[in-house]
Amino acid sequence: MGRFKGKLVVISGPSGVGKTTIVREVLRRTGAEYSVSATTRPPRAGEVDGRDYRFVSEDAFRRMVAAGEMLEWAEVFSRLYGTPAGPVQEALAEGKTVILDIDVQGGLQVHRKMPGASYVLMTPPDEATLASRLKGRGSESPEVVAARLAQARKELDAARASGVYNHEVVNDNLEAAMRQVVAIVKQESTEQ
Repeated sequence: MGRFKGKLVVISGPSGVGKTTIVREVLRRTGAEYSVSATTRPPRAGEVDGRDYRFVSEDAFRRMVAAGEMLEWAEVFSRLYGTPAGPVQEALAEGKTVILDIDVQGGLQVHRKMPGASYVLMTPPDEATLASRLKGRGSESPEVVAARLAQARKELDAARASGVYNHEVVNDNLEAAMRQVVAIVKQESTEQ
């Protein structure tokens, strides 16, 4: 994908690990740019199109894939998710640090195209904590929570086995986890 002046930081982890909360605060504390993913799922309460996700139809999403406009994409729980490449490449060309908040599968796809990026794996302290966080959302049925827990096990195993993630942050204390990720982003930004 060529050389860029900026730095890409990919933050991955299973649903419920706290990625979104941490990423929002890391952006505030570092001034990094957020890459807004596209998805075919409907917005959750409080989510804003263009800020949290680009909410698109399945047809529009598939046209983007066919045109080679996605840095990564996947079908997750019957919905399509992906990262439009254009905005990321533009920000990197301008020398900005860009943060991607994506799942492990997406992170591994990005690594094939951009191996020089930094990869941060967010993990829960244990499975019971992750289950409690997923149930606490109140937005998913018990069956979906169980499926997300099974997926989380697979994602964490795949991420660790891949050797792609050069940082692992355990979110057992939100502020401590945020400070760790901020330090990683600042370090990566200075190594451009």
